[in-house]
Amino acid sequence: MQCSMLKCKLHRITVTHAELDYEGSCAIDTELMSAAGILEYEQIEIYNITNGERFSTYAIKAEPGSRIISINGAAAHKADPGDLIIIAAYAILDEQELKSYNPNLVYVDEQNNITHTNTAIPVQAVS
Repeated sequence: MQCSMLKCKLHRITVTHAELDYEGSCAIDTELMSAAGILEYEQIEIYNITNGERFSTYAIKAEPGSRIISINGAAAHKADPGDLIIIAAYAILDEQELKSYNPNLVYVDEQNNITHTNTAIPVQAVS
């Protein structure tokens, strides 16, 4: 059996640019890509917290330390600068790989600076 599992995510990161007249992709500061484990040209899913849009594209590198998150091409219709988004990548794992599996979760502040990382989403109490 194989399962599609969350590989990594950048949680509640802020869109800095939306470039309609650019070849489609999402430019991500390479330091943020590295922290999350997102590869250049890897397929990513984007979940827009601000407006509810969900879409797929691929990651490209932005200047290290720039904190740029640029939604490009047709996807620029789905996000605006200032929107909060989640950028996620997934991996197909077999049963053996699942035994030692943990996602790489990266959390940022309002300026897209990393505040902390984790390998599990904390359990939340529901009232």
